[in-house]
Amino acid sequence: MYLGLDLGTSGLKAILIDDAQSVVATASSPLAVSRPHPGWSEQNPQSWVEAAEAAFADLQQNHSRHLAAVTGIGLSGQMHGATALDATDKPLRSCILWNDTRAAEEAAEMDANPAFRKLTGNIVFPGFTAPKLAWMRGHESELFKATRRVLLPKDYLRLWLTGETVSEMSDASGTSWLDVGGRTWSGELLAATHLTESHMPRLVEGTEASGTLRPALASRFGMKEAVVAGGGGDNAASAIGMGTISPNAGFISLGTSGVLFVSNAAFSPDPESAVHAFCHAIPGQWHQMGVILSATDTLNWFANIVGSDAGALVGALGSDLSAPTGITCLPYLSGERTPHNDANIRGSFIGLGHETDKATLTRSVLEGISYAMADNLMALTSAGAAPKRLMAVGGGSRSDLWLKMLATLLDLPIDIPEEGDFGGAFGAARLGMIAATGANPSAICTPPPVARSVTPDAALKEAYQAQHQRYRALYPALKGLPQ
Repeated sequence: MYLGLDLGTSGLKAILIDDAQSVVATASSPLAVSRPHPGWSEQNPQSWVEAAEAAFADLQQNHSRHLAAVTGIGLSGQMHGATALDATDKPLRSCILWNDTRAAEEAAEMDANPAFRKLTGNIVFPGFTAPKLAWMRGHESELFKATRRVLLPKDYLRLWLTGETVSEMSDASGTSWLDVGGRTWSGELLAATHLTESHMPRLVEGTEASGTLRPALASRFGMKEAVVAGGGGDNAASAIGMGTISPNAGFISLGTSGVLFVSNAAFSPDPESAVHAFCHAIPGQWHQMGVILSATDTLNWFANIVGSDAGALVGALGSDLSAPTGITCLPYLSGERTPHNDANIRGSFIGLGHETDKATLTRSVLEGISYAMADNLMALTSAGAAPKRLMAVGGGSRSDLWLKMLATLLDLPIDIPEEGDFGGAFGAARLGMIAATGANPSAICTPPPVARSVTPDAALKEAYQAQHQRYRALYPALKGLPQ
């Protein structure tokens, strides 16, 4: 048996798979986000441990025989979070999360140093880890001075699981401290942030062992001292789960954030496009991705405003694709990454009229997120990525209407896998399996069977692409306006 743990923003998910990669059990535990100031987003690291404890307890109570047979554990997690630890490996403050934009000034200052783009292959985005530590140095100097170690969220869970301070290449790629082509920490970039390599965890590949389950935890939950794999950042782990490892294979993720992910055989940076160029969770491979900060997050925000459930709102629209609403929703609730790299821009509805109703606004939200994803595809294409089709993952992929809209706008077929869970937790379990057995990753990381495919609607493609051009024209006009 193999266990995958996926530490998301809104919850932790655990999956148990057997030698045939069949899911035999799942467990989950919710997480809350604190937003003490506009643009801030934080979580208490202790809540991650408590969520993991709850998931383990659930599996122990309901699937003890399977849990006792686990020999490999893999980790997946939200990226970029800055978890600052003291000399005893205790958190000094709440973790500053991936969608926190307080460090925009620090990020711009670091990005002006050519070494960052040269070595990381990426813009220094405000949500990345390094500018958050620079912000701490300027605004929480005593806490910065007390920082002895910086861990990413899933790696803090690893510390609890194994007692080891370790990270892996895919997650470390989003810190702005990794030489992404060389797959090693950069002393030059760390020094620019007034840190040293001693502040960083040891690096392994996602398929390698990073440690073993602590005896006390193994005894507590009736487990063996299983191998814990390096794992992967959430999107790289999802790619492992969906078998997205061959060159130009891609997926679209409609979760809290939105992601267009394309696998690469070589490091392919193009920072000017605001496309992320990161290490994959498999040795010797890399990937590119475009990221928007608020995908289903925008839909959930709107549902809360109108006092409804996001699923109910989308379900009420049916599954038939019609012409664009003519209302433009800009889903920039927390700023935006690809292609704008703008922490200050905020969302808007443009084109409202007396006739505008809840259903029209709901559809316009789906359209706005889709236009933002089309911006990502344009950026990826300019960076050299050439996906021929995409596989859908994430909560938003349950909407046929939304998938039809995206396929038409992106002009790409979108595959929907057979019923099952092929996301980050499943990918983490696969990485645990590889680390425990030494299996060849290509033999394990195969794509799931495709249940069906959604193809572009040729009759509506021109209308959606024309509306996308109007959407794109709004950003320059809104940039810099008071928010």
